[in-house]
Amino acid sequence: MVDITKVRAIDIHTHAEEPCGCHADDGYDDLQATMAKYFRAPWSHPPTVPETAAHYREQNIAAVIFPVDAERETGYRRYKNEEVAELAAENDDVLIPFASIDPHKGKMGAREARRLMREFGIKGFKFHPTMQGFYPNDRMAYELYEAIAEESAIALFHTGQTGVGSGMRGGNGMRLKYSNPMYMDDVAVDFPDMKIILAHPSFPWQEEALAVAQHKPNVYIDLSGWSPKYFPEILVKYCNSILKKKVLFGSDWPMITPERWLADFENIAIKDELRPDIIKGNAARLLGLA
Repeated sequence: MVDITKVRAIDIHTHAEEPCGCHADDGYDDLQATMAKYFRAPWSHPPTVPETAAHYREQNIAAVIFPVDAERETGYRRYKNEEVAELAAENDDVLIPFASIDPHKGKMGAREARRLMREFGIKGFKFHPTMQGFYPNDRMAYELYEAIAEESAIALFHTGQTGVGSGMRGGNGMRLKYSNPMYMDDVAVDFPDMKIILAHPSFPWQEEALAVAQHKPNVYIDLSGWSPKYFPEILVKYCNSILKKKVLFGSDWPMITPERWLADFENIAIKDELRPDIIKGNAARLLGLA
């Protein structure tokens, strides 16, 4: 188990990607190569979970890690949640396992979620509405949310524009409309005790995300996917004030390294007394580690 007294930060948003590729028939490697170019990432194929753990151990940073189950919508092969959880358990000094289940799976997905939380120690679930092709407030997803809420786990949702498919023909079939954070307002109302994270500065809906997080006590924002030097002014203002206990460091590894994010974070106008909570304290409390 991660000892938060020994790490300098907690990265709430990292991806387990590597085994999903290496198949000529589904286009996943083309997607990853395009994304690496988009984010200027220094690799040609995503790192493995053990390689990720080694990197974070070297940086003295803990990380929440998860796959994305978008197989039904995209055809990209699913990275088994159990495999990610087992690899995270082997590196539990730095890795905290989340899982991902396509909400279209209904009762079957809810059953899988309960098993993963009870048998594999899964602490939360990643949803990517644009990749999974659903509106977060679609009642189709509610059985899965109920399972997550019953076990006091966390639901983390991609919000805003995505680098996935950016610049590819037709955006690689990715529809941005699904990831407007305002749809999360319904989810927060209907599941008031489920902890919800809105991932990323939510361009072009930043103010919607801030409004939902400010209004709903169970909603948080992670700051992943962007270098802090590109944060909109209003996001920095809210980090420094009414959302200072509800914003979380996230990198979006492997597209952005945690050390790059943290270095850029040092150069933006965040109050010095708030920095420890943003990079570690807020996440530690949300994850039940503090």
